[in-house]
Amino acid sequence: MQIVNEYAEALERDLCSRSLADFVRQAWPVIEPVTPLKWGWVVDAICEHLEAVTAGQIKRLLMNVPPGTMKSLLVSTLWPAWEWGPKDMQHLRYLGTAHKQDLAVRDNTKCRRLIQSGWFQRLWPVELTGDQNAKTKFENSRTGFREAMAFTSMTGSRGDRILLDDPHSVDDANSKTRLEADVQTFRESLPSRVNNDDSAVVIIMQRLAVGDVSDVAIELGYEHVCFPMRYEPGSSRHVVGPGDPRTQDGELLFPERFNENAVKALETALGSVATAGQLQQRPIVRGGNIIKGSWFKLYKVLPQIKYRIVYGDTAQKTKEANDYSVFEEWGRGIDGKIYLLDMIRGKWEAPDLESRALTFWAKCRDRDINALGALRSLKVEDKSSGTGLIQVVRRKGNIPVKGIERDRDKYTRVCDVLGYIEAGSVCLPVDAPFTSDFLAECESFAADMSHAHDDQVDPMIDAIMDMLAGDKAAAWENII
Repeated sequence: MQIVNEYAEALERDLCSRSLADFVRQAWPVIEPVTPLKWGWVVDAICEHLEAVTAGQIKRLLMNVPPGTMKSLLVSTLWPAWEWGPKDMQHLRYLGTAHKQDLAVRDNTKCRRLIQSGWFQRLWPVELTGDQNAKTKFENSRTGFREAMAFTSMTGSRGDRILLDDPHSVDDANSKTRLEADVQTFRESLPSRVNNDDSAVVIIMQRLAVGDVSDVAIELGYEHVCFPMRYEPGSSRHVVGPGDPRTQDGELLFPERFNENAVKALETALGSVATAGQLQQRPIVRGGNIIKGSWFKLYKVLPQIKYRIVYGDTAQKTKEANDYSVFEEWGRGIDGKIYLLDMIRGKWEAPDLESRALTFWAKCRDRDINALGALRSLKVEDKSSGTGLIQVVRRKGNIPVKGIERDRDKYTRVCDVLGYIEAGSVCLPVDAPFTSDFLAECESFAADMSHAHDDQVDPMIDAIMDMLAGDKAAAWENII
């Protein structure tokens, strides 16, 4: 019997060491003895990305998922225990944080309880030290520790793993002052909390506001994972694994736990603004929603394109608070609609801006003109840095570049083109990596200009006015 038990334990150790998901299944009765485990593909996806961090493939990871996806248990409780136990990485030091210290301590306590359980100690006898074994911090005999703290109080310790689990509360998100304080902590305090270049930062959170920690993390180049509650083509993101298996618009993320009735009730309780952020992971500015994402048509296959134009919008400065520079390639289809074909976006100083413009033009120029039509011109707002770019591109690139005069305020210009968008005349690529951010920016556009960025909106307006409204105006002039 003893040999049988030893063999069974060896198999269990091997199973858990190979897969975080299998470890979660085995550990579940220990941490949740009266709650049945409900499993869905999103749980596998989160586990796969955490495994990539363990393997050193990812060092900065942002995961945006709705509440109820086991995100706190997976990231802050089970994954640290998996690395200490089955992966034998007891030297690792974890700093776990949330918007409230009570939540961070809750997950710290669950992790300690799991490690001290008879099941865990029988398979992986991790020794916790007697002089540092508390709810807020516990250590093992190989110098590893797990410490909990509030997100805005990240001082003192350094870690090999920094775990940010919902750094904002709903109240934080509704207060510009608190939101800015959270972002400042993320920008200024968190970088000094990592041990070395091999340390990892993992953020898992629901979206609550434009300009939140997620927006900053994306700007800083974090690997981004995003799974909305209801499937929206082009909105899901993954880094490793097969990703989102859903194909039908509106298909649920975790029906094993939240069925259609439950999700509808949640959407009703939250309202449209909170649903967009907390469930769909695309927050909008309160008072915004002038441009509705549902108005855009998403395409997988292009029709015949008659001609193409590149539209550019250049930022005045490259500081973090300022807008990006962006170049968008638009095509006019034989069906009368316009299609966003490609885009680049970034914060570039003048020499790099010029280089990016020339390179993007060359990429667009070299496409198959039989299918996509001729590339006619590059059009850029003739103002500030745009004026300088027009002069340089015209001289260096032998490119038909034209200046655009924007003689009305942006809100008025947006209102001028809303009818074309609502009519389904503006089409976006369903699978392009930029589509989700493009839609989020359009939906965040607010009349009071309180949105974070609108650099992608301007070239779209130019394209609509040029390709759609311009054609309509010319036709009317011919009738007159």
